[in-house]
Amino acid sequence: MPGTPLPKMTLPKMTSRRRKSLALVAAAAAVPLVLTGCTDNTKTPGSSASAGPIQVTSNKTECKVSIGSVPSGNLSFAVKNEGTEITEFYLLAEDGLRIVGEVENIGPGLTRNLVVTAPAGKYTTACKPGMQGDGIRAALEVTDSGNKTGVDADFQKLVDTGVQQYTAYVRDQTEQLVTGTKAFADAYAAGDATKARELYAATRMHWERIEPVAESFGDLDPKLDAREADLEPGQEWTGWHRAEKDLFPPAGYTALTATERAKIATQLVSDTEELGKRTRTVVLPADKLGNGAKELLDEVARGKVTGEEEIWSHTDLWDFQANVDGARIAFENLKPALAQKDPALATSLDEKFAALQAELKKYAKGDGFAYYNELGPAEVQQLAALVDALGEPLSKLTSAVVL
Repeated sequence: MPGTPLPKMTLPKMTSRRRKSLALVAAAAAVPLVLTGCTDNTKTPGSSASAGPIQVTSNKTECKVSIGSVPSGNLSFAVKNEGTEITEFYLLAEDGLRIVGEVENIGPGLTRNLVVTAPAGKYTTACKPGMQGDGIRAALEVTDSGNKTGVDADFQKLVDTGVQQYTAYVRDQTEQLVTGTKAFADAYAAGDATKARELYAATRMHWERIEPVAESFGDLDPKLDAREADLEPGQEWTGWHRAEKDLFPPAGYTALTATERAKIATQLVSDTEELGKRTRTVVLPADKLGNGAKELLDEVARGKVTGEEEIWSHTDLWDFQANVDGARIAFENLKPALAQKDPALATSLDEKFAALQAELKKYAKGDGFAYYNELGPAEVQQLAALVDALGEPLSKLTSAVVL
């Protein structure tokens, strides 16, 4: 799309969560990530853990972690807030998306503890002073202690832990969606088309990562994500794709007025905030994780591979990546249980997720991706084949961990 700025794909950000009480434990193997906003630890990676909990000091500008490398097993963090705002602390998988453990609502002067079970791998620590933004991040290496990781051997507890982790992930992505939508809506309503186009695809990724959950709210989904081709007679067209057509106009299109843009922007924010409220209490049993992962791959097969999801912006690969992210996170949250029940299936899914991700990486372009209409038929066919190859074993995930 000559003359149209390529939307940026920003790294995921965590936003305010003032009311959650999840206590998350256990971790699955980490996956590749480009870290952002890292700060130096007080000890360099490779140093060994000392006795007692890992000390974390948080203030407005720093997130000091007392050590950069620890042996695998049960990890204990003592998080002290030396700032003037309420803060939070997260242990994330290396991809910066999957929440391994979190401790929230740490008031000024208070210390709270977080205990997680972590196998060897690379992780990310993050403090969120003011409970806003991306967090002040740093790398944490967990080396192999030689001892079997003390994950609870009870299968149901492994499943329950995976559900808790994924529920936290959904809420975090929804909060990021709310924050991103407000920024997008402000630019769009103000007539800053360049900035709105830049924010469009990256913000929508938060929606696409949790699409099965978002779609479960049948009144909100069509208001937020309906495409023009899907409209029913008499249905008012609002949401992302209404703005998309206005920002990436086809030939002969009549641009919306400032008043019309403002109305769409206001409704988009209002509906997204309502989605945020509803996900605060959403219940996601294990079957919803497994089925949701498959639904996300189906979304890729039905809409993203065909190019009909983002028919004007051609930003389908952003959506494609986000759907794959969401499916992978659901799988990884259930992976400890799956590895106990069906290790061969766990290995197969690891391999097929990696193959699909490697293919997607070929189309990375700057901070985002190539436009989908730039891909040739053979490239689209290869992506479709890898989606199909992953979809078949992924369809077995639910029965493997639920039955």
